[in-house]
Amino acid sequence: MGRRLKRMAGISVAAVGGVAAYDLVQKQHAILRNFPVVGHFRYLLEKVGPELRQYIVTSNDEERPFSRDHRSWIYASSKGENNYFGFGTDNDVERNVGYPIIKHRTFAGTGASTAPHAREGVPVPVAKVMGAARGRRHAFRPASVVNVSGMSFGALSGAAIRALNEGAALADCLHNTGEGALSPHHQRGGDLVFQIGTAYFGCRDEDGRFDLDRLVDVVTSNPVRAIEIKLSQGAKPGLGGMLPAAKVSPEIAATRGIPEGQDCASPSRHTAFGDIDEMLDFVERIADATGLPVGIKSAVGNLDFWDDLVDRMRSGERGVDFVNVDGGEGGTGAAPLVFADSVAYPFRVGFAEVYKRFAAAGLQDDVVFIGAGKLGLPENAVVAFALGVDMVNVGREAMLSIGCIQAQKCHTDHCPVGIATQDPRYTRGLDVEAKKQRLANYVVALRRDLIKVSEAVGVSHPSLITADDVDLLDAQRTATSLGEVYGYEPGWGGLPTELATEIDRLMTTRP
Repeated sequence: MGRRLKRMAGISVAAVGGVAAYDLVQKQHAILRNFPVVGHFRYLLEKVGPELRQYIVTSNDEERPFSRDHRSWIYASSKGENNYFGFGTDNDVERNVGYPIIKHRTFAGTGASTAPHAREGVPVPVAKVMGAARGRRHAFRPASVVNVSGMSFGALSGAAIRALNEGAALADCLHNTGEGALSPHHQRGGDLVFQIGTAYFGCRDEDGRFDLDRLVDVVTSNPVRAIEIKLSQGAKPGLGGMLPAAKVSPEIAATRGIPEGQDCASPSRHTAFGDIDEMLDFVERIADATGLPVGIKSAVGNLDFWDDLVDRMRSGERGVDFVNVDGGEGGTGAAPLVFADSVAYPFRVGFAEVYKRFAAAGLQDDVVFIGAGKLGLPENAVVAFALGVDMVNVGREAMLSIGCIQAQKCHTDHCPVGIATQDPRYTRGLDVEAKKQRLANYVVALRRDLIKVSEAVGVSHPSLITADDVDLLDAQRTATSLGEVYGYEPGWGGLPTELATEIDRLMTTRP
């Protein structure tokens, strides 16, 4: 035994000596040349730093993009566990600027329940009928105000897409395909929104150009309820997407109609149209061919686009059925840091600018407004509804519900929980049967909290919460209503009387 220990010690000393010798002569890292062997601990700590901060260093409300409190609420909700918190808030309300305060009412309105823990799991449909204003043949009222945002097969694993789609079916909500086309993993029972990106995956010809006939074939043979034209997304607007060759498997290549094993780059802008008039012609062409509501998804930057869009829609001859505003704080699998940090307005600013333009033109009731960008948390969603959204899309929150640990390795193909990767080593760990229920539980929990907050405000539905029902704090100095902060006129952000009466009736007559 002693001889074996000596041999092992000798091997260890030799190995350390070899590492030290290499460190001293290599020229790539100054730290290793100056501090051989021990310098490697610096790189080790740098590599595991995010994990150390996540679990040991940061406070409950400090980490970004989702704090420990946020993740804990999503995890508990998705598992059907107790998602309440004790001992009061640990947010720094005393010093926080822009902190939202929802103003409850002492006496409930006619539609708000007063029973304890009322309406657990009750459906919460959208107040507006998507496509009705423009007479689309397949106009419909989305069954849920909370829906799954666009995340492509390719960026996400097949198992993750299956869990999201089956979970969406359980929760009776919509599942956006993302720009990566409609794969077999999307065909698991959930209703779909088909997203058309700049590369026209799933509806392109052999030369990569948009093909209307292929689009019609896809949407008529699948449960597609609406079509979304993606102009840009919050985390990398104006950039286009990139799926590295390592992720382009035979299945992804067949789904997208691209070569296998090659980098797959999406253009930054569309080629099927080049201005507002051409885009609206494109929208009407698709709507006529499919009968489905057609809308756009975009981050908000230069506001001339929105001025021109509203101006062209005033006549009522052409128009989009919905507008999905993605905040600059939205997520993505990979983006240059400057795009993730500094390109496009954050949701509240961007959405308010868009909504005000439609409202000033009297068009706000003809369009279904969708919001995205960290709106899968109850307080953020309430603010969004108060500003005028009709439904919210959840992306990273949905990923967290099916097991994402915020490892932030989406761009490396080494997602440790098998969500943002195509590597079988990791995807084998994602159990679809368990995760689909967690997605459904999370969606139901978020809808439940939205209903509970609505009841506290004295209304029966989150779309009845107005910009006057939420204030933003300037630390402990002043509180200013959302409407005043974002320049809303009286009545903006709310529903017209007819729609408000209809959604109130739908909510209060349910068993």
